[in-house]
Amino acid sequence: MPSDLIFEEIHCKTVLNRVSVPGMRFSWSINPYRGCQHACVYCFARGTHNYLGYDSGRDFETRIIVKINATEVLREELRRQDRPKESVLLGTACDPYQQAEAKYFITQGIVKALTQFAQPVHMLSKSPLVLRDLDLWQGLAAVTRCFIGFSVPTLDEQIWRKLEPGTAKPMKRLLAMRQLVDAGVRCGVMLAPIVPGLTDDEHHLSEVMRSARDCGASFIGANVLHLQPGTKEWFMPALRDAYPHLLPRYEKFYRGSYAPRTYTQDVLAKVDELRDRFGFHEADMKAEEPRGQLRMAI
Repeated sequence: MPSDLIFEEIHCKTVLNRVSVPGMRFSWSINPYRGCQHACVYCFARGTHNYLGYDSGRDFETRIIVKINATEVLREELRRQDRPKESVLLGTACDPYQQAEAKYFITQGIVKALTQFAQPVHMLSKSPLVLRDLDLWQGLAAVTRCFIGFSVPTLDEQIWRKLEPGTAKPMKRLLAMRQLVDAGVRCGVMLAPIVPGLTDDEHHLSEVMRSARDCGASFIGANVLHLQPGTKEWFMPALRDAYPHLLPRYEKFYRGSYAPRTYTQDVLAKVDELRDRFGFHEADMKAEEPRGQLRMAI
C-alpha cells in the first residue's frame, strides 16, 4: 500500500447521478468512491480529480474520496416515486471493488440497498474482491436484472503490469467471473479499452474472448482507448517510458481525444467478427452490454 495513500471521508448528498452521454442506454450511475487505487494509466476518469483541486496523476491513485454515508443516502433515493426504473450503472468513475472497499464496505452496503428495492443494476469492475459479496450478488440476481462486466483488456501479463499496475491479474478476474456465473449471476467481459499497438491484434482479442467464453461470459463489450484531458497528460509519459516505439504513432493518432474513425471502425469490426466466431451473438448482448463512452470507465 502506498505510503502517501489518503482516504478522505465525506458525507454525500446524492448517490444516484444522472448520466448524459449520446448512445448510452443507462441514465443513472453510482460511484461509491472518487479516485481509484487500481492506477490504470489509461483511466478516463482521472480528469474528474481536477474538479476536487487534485491532480489526475498520483492524487487520483492515492487520494481516495470515500462516501461513507452512501448506503443511507441511496436507500432514501430509492424510496422516492421518481426512482430509476431502468438499470443503473455501478462503477463509472471508479472501481466499486477497488482496495478501499476491503476497508470501508461501501459497495457492499450499496448492493444490499439495491436488493432491498429490487433495483436493476449493471456493475463494472476489475476486482476479484467482488467474491466477498457473492451471496449478496446472488440474492440481487434472484430479484431483479443484474449483470457484472469484468474489464479484461488483455491476458498478456507484461502489458497488464504496465497499464494496470494496481489491479489483480487478468485471469484472476475471469476465474472470479466463473464463480459468479456458477452462482447464477450474469457476467460478461469488457475489452475496454483496446489499446492501439498493444492489445488490438487478433491474437490478443481472441485470447481474451476464448477465455471469457470458457469462464462463462454471456457478452463481450469493447471500445478503443480515448485520451481526454487529465488522462492524456498521464498516459503519454507512461507510454514513452514503457513503449517508446509507439510514441510517434500515438502523437499522430491522438491529436484530439479519440483515435481515427477508420481505425476504430476496423478494430470494432474485428471484434464483431470474433464475437461470432466465439459464440457471442448480438441478440444476446442487447440487454446486457453497456454502450457508449462509459464502457471504458474502468
